[in-house]
Amino acid sequence: MAAAAQALSGTGLLLAAAALALLAVAIGTDSWYETDARRHRERCRGFGHKRSDPPGSMSAPSSHLPLRARPPRALLPGRPPAPAPAAAAASAALDSHCGRRFNSTVSGLWRRCHRAGYEPDSEELIRKGVIQRCTAVKYHYTSSSLPRNLPINITNTIRQDEWHALHLRRMTAGFIGMAVSIILFGWIIGVLGCCKQQELMQYVAGLLFLMGGTCCIISLCTCVAGINFELSRYPRYVYGLPEDISHGYGWSMFCAWGGLGLTLLAGFLCTLAPSLNTSRASVQKPRQENGAV
Repeated sequence: MAAAAQALSGTGLLLAAAALALLAVAIGTDSWYETDARRHRERCRGFGHKRSDPPGSMSAPSSHLPLRARPPRALLPGRPPAPAPAAAAASAALDSHCGRRFNSTVSGLWRRCHRAGYEPDSEELIRKGVIQRCTAVKYHYTSSSLPRNLPINITNTIRQDEWHALHLRRMTAGFIGMAVSIILFGWIIGVLGCCKQQELMQYVAGLLFLMGGTCCIISLCTCVAGINFELSRYPRYVYGLPEDISHGYGWSMFCAWGGLGLTLLAGFLCTLAPSLNTSRASVQKPRQENGAV
């Protein structure tokens, strides 16, 4: 039983070390959330639309609008010409759809970067030094990023949403930092407990792993909530993503989820290991008493 307990403790510590490595990789890389705007840009080029944003800029998303404008009814055989307001509405929808520049990006906890090799024009500007490949994620409030010439009620809504998104980003970074610190502290205690054959230290290490896993769950949940909140912010024509832009979670996010799973498994094994020695001691104690009598 003692050998089994040591094996469980050693396995738990190895899993905790692997979890720390995965979390460190996730924190240090930028592929938490990815977007691919190549199809969107090709379709807008097909329409011959000129964007008003600076080349290579990573602008805020715009609204969900139809991917293709229907041809005017005047061009269809046997159809009467469409009224002027309908044609103007279709043109305005197309302008709003392709009026802003979208780039393929990857986002992490600390930076947001252009994806290498996805857009030749952006790569050329990066090579010339006109734009930077990566920009820092802001963890402090700034009003310089707010769109201008908006009504006061929309401006106030954007400011409140900006504060809410900022709090979610801070919670994500803060809780994952706490998770790594707690897991590292538990791993040190677990190693000392295995070296000194201290069951209580191993049990405490397991509890710390479970606590670190809880912090990691909170961090990942707030990260997902922050991404969903950014995509649903008001007004939609400023912050929404067009439907032809592919987006989703990257491999850094999956590394973080893998670290979470290994952490919880390590906590379960390290808290289970001392119970094997305890059950063995409880069985041996009555035998000693019977022998003494």
